[in-house]
Amino acid sequence: MATITKREIVSDLSDQTGLTQSDVAQIVESFIGLVSKRLSEGHDVTFRTFGTFEVRVAKAKIGRNPNKPEAEVRIPNRCVARFKPGRELKEAVASLPPEKLGAE
Repeated sequence: MATITKREIVSDLSDQTGLTQSDVAQIVESFIGLVSKRLSEGHDVTFRTFGTFEVRVAKAKIGRNPNKPEAEVRIPNRCVARFKPGRELKEAVASLPPEKLGAE
């Protein structure tokens, strides 16, 4: 299973749109910055049919240091970004054969 990099996305979008890779890279960077800014302000970001990036609070919990398991460490509440896939994305992923990902 290969990982797709931002560089590959820029190259593919450049090929599809006819824009230069430099222009597409600026657009992608601006897009990532805008999504990050909105999430850091506490807003959810939704892309219809793809999914929603949500800001949620992860509850406080007790953690342990693997090197010192007898010592408890309190992990406070914190905000985290979560992704909730949309219906079309869920269906597309569900249609993948498990063998393609190496599952037995």
